[in-house]
Amino acid sequence: MKQTKFSISKIYSESWEYIKFCRNKIYFIIGIFFVFAIIGYFLPVSQSIIEIILNYIEKILEQTKDLSGLQLIYFIFLNNLQASFIGIIFGIFLGITPIFLAIVNGYVLGFVAALTVKQVGVLSLLNLLPHGIFELSAVFISLGLGLNLGIPFIYRYFKYYSKKDNFLALIMGILFLFPAIILTLIINRNLRKIQLNDFLYRLGNSMKVFLFIVIPLLIIAAIIEGSLIHLVK
Repeated sequence: MKQTKFSISKIYSESWEYIKFCRNKIYFIIGIFFVFAIIGYFLPVSQSIIEIILNYIEKILEQTKDLSGLQLIYFIFLNNLQASFIGIIFGIFLGITPIFLAIVNGYVLGFVAALTVKQVGVLSLLNLLPHGIFELSAVFISLGLGLNLGIPFIYRYFKYYSKKDNFLALIMGILFLFPAIILTLIINRNLRKIQLNDFLYRLGNSMKVFLFIVIPLLIIAAIIEGSLIHLVK
C-alpha cells in the first residue's frame, strides 16, 4: 500500500513538473485565447458567422434540454474530455490544431459573453467563474501540451538544416512546412531517431498529465456546471 501511495505521489509530482516544463506554451495559448475573446466581445462580425455560432449553441441546447442532472454532467464532461484530448493529440501537426482551437474557443466565449451581458447584464458573467476556473485551466493545459508536442518538429528541422547550410531545404521548410518536415523525417534516419525519442517522451508525459491533472479538473468543472444548469432548470 505504501508503494502505491508513493507511486501515485511521484506521478502527480512528475505531471506538475512537466506542466512547468510546458508553461511557456501554456501561457502562449492563454494569451491567444483571451486576445480572441476580447475580439469576439468587442468587434462586430458578419451575420453569417453569427448564425453559425447561434446554430451551434442552439444545437447544444437541443441536445441537453431533456437530460437529468447526472446526464448533463456526463454530457459536459464528455464534450470537454474530447476537446482536451484532441487538443493534445492533434498538436503533433506542428501545433496548428491547439492554436486554432484556442482562437475559435476564445472568440466564441467572447461573442457569447457579449450577448449575455447585453441581455442579462454584466453580473451574469460571474456565473462562469465556479466551473470556468477548472474547465479553462484544463483546456489551457491540454492545448499547451499539444503545442509543446508539435513545436519541436519545427525547431529541430530549421536547426538541423541551418547547420548544414542547405538553402533549398530551408526554403522548402518555409513554403511547405509540414510536408517538408515529414519528408525529412522519412529520409533522414538520424533526425528521425532523435525526433521519435523526443516525441515519445513528450507524448508519455502529456498523457500522464491528461490522466492525473486534466481529467480531475474536467470532472470538477462538469459537476459544478451541470449542477448549476440543472438547478436553474
